[in-house]
Amino acid sequence: MSITVPYVPSPPEVVEKMLEIAKVTPDDVVYDLGCGDGRLLITAIKKFGARKAVGYEIRKDLYEDLIRKIEREGLSSRIIVYNEDLLNADLSEATVVTLFLTTSANEKIKPKLEAELKPGARIVSHEFTFKDWVPQKVETLSWHKIYLYVFPDCSNCRKR
Repeated sequence: MSITVPYVPSPPEVVEKMLEIAKVTPDDVVYDLGCGDGRLLITAIKKFGARKAVGYEIRKDLYEDLIRKIEREGLSSRIIVYNEDLLNADLSEATVVTLFLTTSANEKIKPKLEAELKPGARIVSHEFTFKDWVPQKVETLSWHKIYLYVFPDCSNCRKR
């Protein structure tokens, strides 16, 4: 089973709001699952000072463009990108996970999030929710919705 969704980049103001409501700091390791052109990874490092950013992008063309962009920006030491299905991600060091997938894709990744994230990790989803999870915060930015979930505070989001 792999997860593929259409590539639709999040607008820059949505990217910033996602990182803002996750309260990203220099202590954070931000994972973007389905990172596309890497705008969220780069913003996490450059504007929010995240310690590290890790992306997973299955499309080879987007991955290759992003690698070149990271090198041009001089961020290779702080941003790592994998050309793999996001279901292969090792989320054990993630303190923040960002997503702009679909509701069905969120449901496919949910068991992995529940199994691998540590208490206190924040999940920020652009537009799409998780069935049976309760967001800690919902932000509306023009017509976009951003959902913040925090482990273990989203009821039923971690097996007890």
